[in-house]
Amino acid sequence: MPRLKVCGITDAAFAVEAARRGVDYLGLIFAAGSPRRVTPEQAREIVSAAGGVRFVGVFVEQDVAEIARIAKSVPIDVVQLHCDHDAGKIAALKAAGYEVWQLYDPSGMPPSSGPVADAVLLDGRKGTQRGGTGMRADWSQVAVLKRAGHRVVLAGGLSAANVAAAAATGADVLDVNSTLEIAPGQKSIRLLDEILASMPREIMVK
Repeated sequence: MPRLKVCGITDAAFAVEAARRGVDYLGLIFAAGSPRRVTPEQAREIVSAAGGVRFVGVFVEQDVAEIARIAKSVPIDVVQLHCDHDAGKIAALKAAGYEVWQLYDPSGMPPSSGPVADAVLLDGRKGTQRGGTGMRADWSQVAVLKRAGHRVVLAGGLSAANVAAAAATGADVLDVNSTLEIAPGQKSIRLLDEILASMPREIMVK
């Protein structure tokens, strides 16, 4: 059954409560322009407050040196690349000891290309926006990517209303973000509890 990731964490108190409820991954966004962006200093405060959970750093246009510097200073466990597929960047980050998740781009990374990153992120798209839209992804691609040998992170519009169906796709990680918010970057514990209550019993909070 899939793991659960909550992305766009900006508040240490929420991170503590999410970790206490058994959420597997918490995402910290370092991308410029995001309303959920955190500085490395803010990220360190969040990471130091919440234990028993793995932290994912989300990056867009940063180069390998900057990503590695932030990842080490926070520290984070997983690097998520929300940008064009770059096998060289992925290889360099993996060589530095990081698990790497790569946003799936059907035009530049066919499913049959086989694993390069440790996981592929399937997210909803809207126009030129490649993810982070709150739009539902094409769930049919989960099975295609799995057959090609990829570990799949499914994001995009996941909520209490559809999370059980999302789990049934076979995705390895379910990634929720904006549906847990009362305002951009402000997560609600009540909404998280609704997600957890709607998940299949096998992946409810430990």
